[in-house]
Amino acid sequence: MRGRALRARRAAGARRLRADRAGAARRGLVPVTRRTIRRGAHAKINVFLRVLAAREDGYHDLESLVVPISLADRITVRRAERLHVDVRGAPLAAEVPAGGLNLALVAALALADACPGAGGALVEIEKRIPVAAGLGGGSADAAATLLALNELWGCDLDPATLAHIAEGIGSDVPAMLAQGPVLVFGRGDRLAPAEVAPLWWVLVTFDFGVRSPDAYRWWDEEGGSRGPDPEPLLEAAAAGDAEALGPMLFNDLEGPVIARHPRVGEAKERLVAAGALGAVMSGSGSSVVGLARDRTHAEGVARRLDGAVVAAGPPPAGEG
Repeated sequence: MRGRALRARRAAGARRLRADRAGAARRGLVPVTRRTIRRGAHAKINVFLRVLAAREDGYHDLESLVVPISLADRITVRRAERLHVDVRGAPLAAEVPAGGLNLALVAALALADACPGAGGALVEIEKRIPVAAGLGGGSADAAATLLALNELWGCDLDPATLAHIAEGIGSDVPAMLAQGPVLVFGRGDRLAPAEVAPLWWVLVTFDFGVRSPDAYRWWDEEGGSRGPDPEPLLEAAAAGDAEALGPMLFNDLEGPVIARHPRVGEAKERLVAAGALGAVMSGSGSSVVGLARDRTHAEGVARRLDGAVVAAGPPPAGEG
């Protein structure tokens, strides 16, 4: 008797579960197939950033060494009735722009326009990269979304086509799409592969961001000082010579940002005082990264700083 009752309850529960899933699928919030694709969306750091000149289109030409690091968001995509982006991971998820300002959604819509086999999809982002921090989190999410949906929808678009789509999404997206160290030129749309040995970094982030247009405008207002020829820096990065590389890290946007946000400069000083071989602001800020000799050294530096995070860059092979 008890066995029949248990089987009846299980059957009723299964019917309710199927009904719940069917209703959610009609609303486009769950997948209509079981196929799931997951990708890492790796943050980046700028080992150097050199601003060359303002352009007529309002952007600036620049030169930078962009290196992905092990800190990463997680992107999961599944087919669904409609296109939908769901961001999770408190408290960072609340800071991610919604709608047309969300670069992952912009990427999905741009790919859908270029892919005959596109349809609906649920894009889930588990947020771990601080927002508006100079670490390329939104651009990383956009690049990972392009790669994942290209596979899910069977678009079979080649890297050159995906790179062209990425250029229209945001200046950092092509570099994030490359999934490895790159030298970036122009407004970020011209790339060249770069050799960078595995290095260890300590990240200090803040509860405020810096808008890229503001940082470049401040650079213009202050006369546009420019850093040195990066060739020796590139040689040290390729050789993995952290002792030589540390003092050569630089970012032309750093001075103007520090003048308005002194905490960025204080973070650089704290990193060096804690033992980092050198420190530099990443991108337009506000994050600051310090270079360490190895993982043990990086963890020792991080322990001396509240909230600091250790990351490998480039990430170990197979991550993503």
